[in-house]
Amino acid sequence: MNRAAPRPTRLLLERRARALKRHLPAAIDGDGIGVHQARVASRRLREAVPVLAEDVESSKARKAQSKIRQLTRALGAVRELDVTLTVLDEFAARDTLPRVALEEVRTHVTEERELRRKTMLKRLEKVNLGKLDERLAAVAGALQEAPTERWREALAGRLRTRGKALAAAISEAGQMYNPDSLHRVRIATKKLRYGLEIAAEGGVRSAMPLVRQLKKAQDTLGRLHDLQVLEAHVAAVQAAPPARELPEDSLAAVARALEDECRHLHGRYIALSPALRTTVDGTGQVLEQLMRPTARRRSLKMTLLPAIRRVPARAATSATRGRR
Repeated sequence: MNRAAPRPTRLLLERRARALKRHLPAAIDGDGIGVHQARVASRRLREAVPVLAEDVESSKARKAQSKIRQLTRALGAVRELDVTLTVLDEFAARDTLPRVALEEVRTHVTEERELRRKTMLKRLEKVNLGKLDERLAAVAGALQEAPTERWREALAGRLRTRGKALAAAISEAGQMYNPDSLHRVRIATKKLRYGLEIAAEGGVRSAMPLVRQLKKAQDTLGRLHDLQVLEAHVAAVQAAPPARELPEDSLAAVARALEDECRHLHGRYIALSPALRTTVDGTGQVLEQLMRPTARRRSLKMTLLPAIRRVPARAATSATRGRR
């Protein structure tokens, strides 16, 4: 008996589920890169499930989404501080700032990371990874048996919404340096990118250049966010009773260096923002190709883009670059 060929929706879901399963063991062991990759894989799943499961019983998709969301939150408790420690190492390697002040901040961050790791492990215990596997398998099976395939329409609608959200965030951020506004641009950029990755893997080749452009902006905004997080930890050390005597103004020197670099990165974002707006406009072509009848007939096997896999591989080489 011949088995039916896997549906495109099933292939797209199972690829993301495998990536999550592959990275989780290292994340649970506390490996920084493993935590990062597992969290990114969970985010990609969160973006894909509502789109791919358009024709699936809603309760199955909702249950899977709930478990994935729990996992993302659990991993996020540690990921941010892993990056903070890496940035501290970078500043120490420059040998331009008071080392004793950097060490004091590192002690503070390391202690907090250990507390967050304990929180992460407790949250992971509640996720029930076996149940998550079962729910994803149930969604994959339902995708294979679905009477219709409306995922392209669902993805088009999602990309339209994501594009509008990014355009609004860019306009709100304007030219001023405002960490909260820039953070919203970063999140909106990330969400649009994940959606465009689905389109690219589904055969819409015009999506891939937009993914690359979004990645440039995401790298810059991600680095800026990392420095802002470190700024908050420096401020916390400054406000706390000193654990040891530090040279006068040593922590202030670190804070000034961070502020200067944040301003520099904001200038880089301003230079990138016109291209970012153009990228948002470019999603219109992706929407047209998603809805084109010929695109629906193209074999996923022939159109899956290996570049989607290569970009994350390069990104994983650094904890503070390659915002996947």
